[in-house]
Amino acid sequence: MTHGDTVQDTVLILGLGESGLAMARWCARAGARVRVWDSREAPPQAEALARELPVAERLSGELRLEALNEALEGVTLVLKSPGLAPYDPRIAPLTQEARVRDIPVQGELDVFVRALAELKNARGYAPQLLAVTGTNGKTTTTAMTALLVERAGRRVGLAGNIGPTLLDTLAAALAEDKLPEVWVLELSSFQLEGGGTGVNWIQGIAPAAAAVLNVTQDHLDWHGSMAAYAAAKARIFGPPGAPGAMVLNRDDPLVEAMAPVTAAAAAAPARGKAKAATPARPVLRFGLQAPERPGDFGLVVENGMAWLVRALPTDETVKAKPGEAIELHLQRLMPADALRVRGRHNAANALAALALATAIGCPLAPMLHGLREYAGEPHRVQWVATVGEVEAYDDSKGTNVGATVAALEGLGADKAPAKLVVILGGEGKGQDFAPLAAPVQQHARAVATIGRDAAAIAAALAEAVAAGVTLQQHETLEAATRWCFAQARPGDAVLLSPACASLDMFRHYAHRAEVFVQAVQALAQERGAV
Repeated sequence: MTHGDTVQDTVLILGLGESGLAMARWCARAGARVRVWDSREAPPQAEALARELPVAERLSGELRLEALNEALEGVTLVLKSPGLAPYDPRIAPLTQEARVRDIPVQGELDVFVRALAELKNARGYAPQLLAVTGTNGKTTTTAMTALLVERAGRRVGLAGNIGPTLLDTLAAALAEDKLPEVWVLELSSFQLEGGGTGVNWIQGIAPAAAAVLNVTQDHLDWHGSMAAYAAAKARIFGPPGAPGAMVLNRDDPLVEAMAPVTAAAAAAPARGKAKAATPARPVLRFGLQAPERPGDFGLVVENGMAWLVRALPTDETVKAKPGEAIELHLQRLMPADALRVRGRHNAANALAALALATAIGCPLAPMLHGLREYAGEPHRVQWVATVGEVEAYDDSKGTNVGATVAALEGLGADKAPAKLVVILGGEGKGQDFAPLAAPVQQHARAVATIGRDAAAIAAALAEAVAAGVTLQQHETLEAATRWCFAQARPGDAVLLSPACASLDMFRHYAHRAEVFVQAVQALAQERGAV
């Protein structure tokens, strides 16, 4: 469905958030009749829909019996917003009935991929797709990758999970007649589920390279299990036999398990050597240790300095047979300290971005200059201020345990032997907080807890407290921030990385960050640090 079509089909869109509005715009421009349902009387984009598409039909309330039949009347395609789980009781009766009637149920990514295929047929447009998913680090890695590809001299389209939406970005590129040579897409597990049809991949998706950064506990209320969550992430690679490169985090067992068997079997017999293998498709790995396979990326520490490196055959003119040992050398790329974003986890994000961009032939030199320029994304281990030799970092986007573990380990390694004073807490979404214990014990001097699940976090940190970490619960984020600075010593860092959602105390994670930043700035003014 492209903008040149004169389609008179009726499309039913489920959910009226950013993605739902983007799908409505796209379908209307393509000539379809648009019908939009949302359970809420006043969904976020209702005013925008009424203003831009006044002829669009609006439905709300329960989709049962007469309402269900009314919603599906004349419909030839159902498009589901990514925030709605396939088995959500608000929509499950309708999507089940749609399939009984042979009406496709899809998502925004399906429409985007189909639009690219139609543009290829109509115009010969064949861009390369780079795609990124993972529980944590998606936005940072996607932004890094887009910057690197742009520095390599290619026109880039950046879109996906956080925004701008896939279809709005494509529509703008078509309107300006500036279609990207390379698309860099940030894709959530929700988007990769598409319409939730049970198919194991989005029909037609074929990234030139795709990365899974990590898979840790999150969104289990949506997916139902870790296995289903990991399977959704793996859909980013396309169907079996797809030719695109797989970029995998070798430090994450769930991600490493996604590698084709022939590639996974290419184990390194000794340091500095690897066994030659013929993988079913290209596989590039990244991680925070020295790489052990040709083309892989990693981190090494030499004379106290951490370096981003890539493993290359010592003699690239020699073609080893499968199973034969290959001599490797490590190509130094840049010091990790040259990155403006802090933490070892951001070094891992940079390695993933380099792997993605080199997979499509982008030259290293301009990309390494670009990496030095990248200043990070808001609320992701973002430096706020230095108050009395104590730095403050805003990681309010750390809304799950995996993100906070990454921040603790990443920033903690950077600050060592100094310590972190951490603010944890909020709405835990049923997570297991136990994985926080080890990095808190290793890297934290003290922990302030806030919010609904403060007690559950304190229970999970009992051993860390017994080992000497100070812990105190606070009623407000402002009080927690002041207490943290009182606990910190020169050289330490105060880190807001809650491991929880914010809605029990704040409008959203950005509001939580705003309150934290204001509290830090107030302290700085009191102490004459501004």
